[in-house]
Amino acid sequence: MKRIVAIVQARMSSSRLPNKVLLPLCGKEVLWHVFNQLSYSKMLTDIILATSLDPSDDKLELWAIKNQKKYFRGDLNNVLKRFYDTSRSCDADIIVRITADCPLIDPKVVDSVIEKYQSGEYDYVSNTNPPTFPDGLDAEVFSFDSLKEAYFNAKLKSELEHVTPFIRNHPEKFRIGNYASEENHEHLRWTIDNNEDYILLSKIFENLFKEELYIDYKKVIQFLEGNKKLLEINSSIKRNEGFEKSLKEDKE
Repeated sequence: MKRIVAIVQARMSSSRLPNKVLLPLCGKEVLWHVFNQLSYSKMLTDIILATSLDPSDDKLELWAIKNQKKYFRGDLNNVLKRFYDTSRSCDADIIVRITADCPLIDPKVVDSVIEKYQSGEYDYVSNTNPPTFPDGLDAEVFSFDSLKEAYFNAKLKSELEHVTPFIRNHPEKFRIGNYASEENHEHLRWTIDNNEDYILLSKIFENLFKEELYIDYKKVIQFLEGNKKLLEINSSIKRNEGFEKSLKEDKE
């Protein structure tokens, strides 16, 4: 059996909303909710936190110890190296990349992306190329061999900082697939990068969170359809602003 490991990347030094992954939602940290949601996956072998060796991330190590979660500390800025080192440390055959600012990550969606990866001759499958799910449900699944090739060959800042662009930039090297939603909800934003995001997610969790369950993303859509005014809270924020910034720096 191949080991399918979700690697949750997190750091405390976010420029737009510092300490965001430890902000409270219904009395639990954002990061706690990410792990809780993923714990309902039927496909994952393991879940591990990948943070950095920077002193600012000592709090994340303490959180992992307190909550009995596996963790690895590596390079702060070269996140590709951090993922490679984390994957080696836990003998991952298949990696599922999750970011820690997505407390509504849906385990059924994650499992569907994994199943798509396993169903064909793929090296990499995501649900973001093109995106059809709400921002905050992003999942990328790829082989350790693909990650290893990216690690030894990637050079651009965007490829080092965002882990998978080298794979996506080379379709001649890697077999790439996408898992799409039946309905396009890419306009919805459920991740946390700004205070507006946090306000919206606080409203969602106050209405939908029950500690013994995970939150199904379809229930979030139903809730927001009945409370459309809430969508205005973070509607002005663009998707993937951090990645776009890295691409600009590549050109410079």
